[in-house]
Amino acid sequence: MGYFETKKADLENLIATISKEKAAFEQVLKSEVVSLEDKISWFEKLKEGVQQMAKERQVGFPWLAEAYKELFKMRDEVLVKYLKNKKHAAIQASEVVREQGRLRREAVKEAKIAQYLVQYYESMAPFLLDFKEEVDVPTEEDRKLLEEYSVEEKQDEVISFLAKEEYRKLPSVERNQMALDRFWKRPKSKWLIGRLYERYVGYLYEEQGYNVDYIGIFRGFEDLGRDLICKKGNEFIIIQCKNWAQFRTIYEKHIFQFFGTVFQYKDENPDRLVKSIFYTATSLSDLARRFAKELGIGLMENFKLDQQYPCIKCNISKVDGTKIYHLPFDQQYDKTKIEVKRGEFYCKTAKEAEDKGFRRAFRYKGLSKSKT
Repeated sequence: MGYFETKKADLENLIATISKEKAAFEQVLKSEVVSLEDKISWFEKLKEGVQQMAKERQVGFPWLAEAYKELFKMRDEVLVKYLKNKKHAAIQASEVVREQGRLRREAVKEAKIAQYLVQYYESMAPFLLDFKEEVDVPTEEDRKLLEEYSVEEKQDEVISFLAKEEYRKLPSVERNQMALDRFWKRPKSKWLIGRLYERYVGYLYEEQGYNVDYIGIFRGFEDLGRDLICKKGNEFIIIQCKNWAQFRTIYEKHIFQFFGTVFQYKDENPDRLVKSIFYTATSLSDLARRFAKELGIGLMENFKLDQQYPCIKCNISKVDGTKIYHLPFDQQYDKTKIEVKRGEFYCKTAKEAEDKGFRRAFRYKGLSKSKT
């Protein structure tokens, strides 16, 4: 039996199973001796069954989404029937339940279709799993916090880390440092952790006199696996960074992918001396390590992000000489390049920056004039 015939058989079996469960549940709904609580309990068990099968078999997702919609409809009908037939009938309330249930079922259906599509794409392209959780989504707490500030104050990212009283009462140097300290302590998304890791590795090369292009930060998925390109004279180092959890392992496929993009870069730039290094916070499998050696890829395993590194960028405007410092969460941070020859530098604390005559960068204070 071929691949598609197997998948078709799986889907038909799934449909038959769900139809059988649905028919049994419809009999329960018609029963006069089964209580409302037992009917809802039965529904919840049926829903769990559908969810489990959906995880195991990700084919036919539009139909499965429709199945979820039908299941919720049956549960809503139980409530509607109860409201209409109870001793003191609540006809109007039952109609509200019916309409709200319809709207919710449509939303659930659309959400399930999106969910199954993502799962299907991940099964077809496993590398997409590497990009999960790469989007920061504001929490309800974040949204409530923003409501407490004025329009002008909302332009300052520091408010994301301070209470209103702290923000308005503390001197700028203290509130900026407090925000920076809390930024490092606060839980972060995988996307942000990866970005910070690239910044840190890039900083280390800048300290060695390399001109670093942060390709991964600016191009995202279009970086082709070249997170950093470090240049010094005719020497070019292409770096890929993976700040993964300790329990995850780098396998040979990741080394092959990196080798491919390095080979392409060398092929497009035959006059350049190109090296490649793979940085990771975790370890490689033995086979991946052997492949890296054979392919001439340098390895930096178990290389951790040092959160104590000097992450504040002190920049001098090329337009009017204004001295500005940028914190890691500021809007122009990644666009700002540090040129040591011009008196620019990295530092650890807001006090150090302000003591040397630099002020904090805000979007509403003319950042467009500063060097990028």
